[in-house]
Amino acid sequence: MSNRDEIRIIEADLDDAQQGSALVGLLDSYAREPAGQSAPIDAATASGIVPGLKRHPSTLVLLAVTDDVYSGTAVCFWGFSTFTARPVLNIHDLVVLPEYRGRGIGSALLDEAERRARAAGSSRLTLEVLDSNRDAKRLYERCGFGSWSEPTLFVTKPLT
Repeated sequence: MSNRDEIRIIEADLDDAQQGSALVGLLDSYAREPAGQSAPIDAATASGIVPGLKRHPSTLVLLAVTDDVYSGTAVCFWGFSTFTARPVLNIHDLVVLPEYRGRGIGSALLDEAERRARAAGSSRLTLEVLDSNRDAKRLYERCGFGSWSEPTLFVTKPLT
């Protein structure tokens, strides 16, 4: 029997304090890992996550519920491709609590993001992954992401 049968994926209600708190906790859990920033999210940032996501016009937040625990999240943003003249869904954050990994939660979140992208007529899903994050890369490859042979570079310019 697969543990995947116990996973529910819901769209987060960012007006629900419990779901908002769970989302921040999930993001903080990932931030503390080496693939994150190896440090907790600072209090000022943590308090601004939910209000900021609520204000952002293209936010889609999915939560995984496993055994009545918010066990994972996919924070996504809608964009637009000028090459296809269709929407694009970017999966900005994909987080599964360490103790729930290996149970199909990441795949379930990616499947639901893809389902919603297809329903909206999107031309593609996008995401970023650190080259050193081998576990995430394996998951993404299993779910159809890839083309590591010619990767697109994602560069940033911090604004202070």
